[in-house]
Amino acid sequence: MRRLARLLALVSMWWSGAALAAGVNVNTADARTLARELAGVGPAKAEAIVRYRKEHGPFRAPEDLKKVEGVGEAIYEVNKARIKVKD
Repeated sequence: MRRLARLLALVSMWWSGAALAAGVNVNTADARTLARELAGVGPAKAEAIVRYRKEHGPFRAPEDLKKVEGVGEAIYEVNKARIKVKD
């Protein structure tokens, strides 16, 4: 039930226009940019993305973002069209 509520909240943010920017390269963006550009990603998750990237190397596919602790299917689904791994 909690997951469904989270998913609905993220979808609502997407529909409201919070996630309609052109996209963000998760291999080059800093934490502040990631938190601003990705729906459902706040400062802590953005820092986790940057930390994961530093420890494991660049993301090869948008789906790889789900390997970051705290970034699950719901966040990925809302943002997948905007996640870039190369320019």
